[in-house]
Amino acid sequence: MQPKATSRPAILAAARELVRRQGWDALTIRSLASACGVSVGTVYHYFDSKDDLTAATVESVWQEIFCPGRGACFTDTKACIVWLFQRLAYGRQQYPGFFARHAARLASSGEAVRPHRDRVWQHMAGQLTEVIRRDPYVRPGAFSDAFPPEAFARLLFSLLLAALIEGQEDPSAILTVTQRTLYGAVS
Repeated sequence: MQPKATSRPAILAAARELVRRQGWDALTIRSLASACGVSVGTVYHYFDSKDDLTAATVESVWQEIFCPGRGACFTDTKACIVWLFQRLAYGRQQYPGFFARHAARLASSGEAVRPHRDRVWQHMAGQLTEVIRRDPYVRPGAFSDAFPPEAFARLLFSLLLAALIEGQEDPSAILTVTQRTLYGAVS
C-alpha cells in the first residue's frame, strides 16, 4: 500500500504521474484523491476547483520540464538554447501532447490559468536574460538602450514558444539568430 499524499507538492507529484500514465482527461479531483489515497476533501483543501488543480498541475509540469533540480549553469547563450530544446524533447516524451493541449487551453481558458503560466514564463525569460548578461562571448555593442538584453531574451523566448507550438525539434534557426545577434556573423 502506497503512503498517503497529503502535502500540496505530493499531490501535484501524483497529479503529474496520473497525467503521464493516463493523460489529461484522467485528471479529476476524485481520480487524484484516489491515486493519493486521500479523501476528496483533502484535495479540495489545496485546490479550490478542477480548474485550479489543472492550472497548478500545468505549472508543475512546466517546472518539471524546465527547472529540474538545481539550475543549470551555462557557458553561453547558445548552450542554454540547446539545453532548452533538450528539455522540450523531454517534455514531449514524458507528457505527449502537453504543449499542443496547453496552447489550446491557454487560448480558451482565460484568467484561471494565466497566473500560473505567467509565473513559469516570467521565471524562464528572467533566467534567459541572466544567461545572456553573463555570457562572456557577447560582442561589444550587441545591446543598446533601445535593445537591452531583456528584449533579446523575450525575443528568444517567443521563438522558443513558436518552436514548441510548431513541434520543431531543431534549434538551428534560433542558434543562427543568436550567433548573428550576440556574437557576430559567421564567415
